[in-house]
Amino acid sequence: MLHMPKYEKIWLAIGVGALAVFLIVTGFMGVSMGLNPPNGMETTMKSENVETTEPFNSPGLEKIGPNEYRATILSYTFGYNPNTITVPKGATVHFQITSKDVVHGFIIPGTTTNLMLLPGHVVEYTQRFNEPGEFLFVCHEYCGIAHQEMYGRVIVKDTV
Repeated sequence: MLHMPKYEKIWLAIGVGALAVFLIVTGFMGVSMGLNPPNGMETTMKSENVETTEPFNSPGLEKIGPNEYRATILSYTFGYNPNTITVPKGATVHFQITSKDVVHGFIIPGTTTNLMLLPGHVVEYTQRFNEPGEFLFVCHEYCGIAHQEMYGRVIVKDTV
């Protein structure tokens, strides 16, 4: 039998105890409190059919209610279609986004919008823009040599 020094046993017990506490807390939060990563990808289609499938065959911004909009965005290698969206201050924008080729990202710094776009998977997310200004959205998943050129803007105006 291998002899283990007293202090080594203590540190081993602390490590195992910390791991057990982490697993118990994570399990409790995930199961009983319902804190799980958001799915957000309920609709799928074949990635080669994205550009011919509604609503991605005509991406753009559509007014769906008072100060409420749906932004249908198609991501592709090194770009977004459309890459500029203009809404009034206080607008709620329901983003509906997919990729037609590879994994892309969609993040609007300074907001809670942070999405991963998989080919053929439709991701939906809602964001309210309370302050006027220009909000940059960028791809934060490396997608190739010109990845740094993949960006767009949400322009929020006092009035449209």
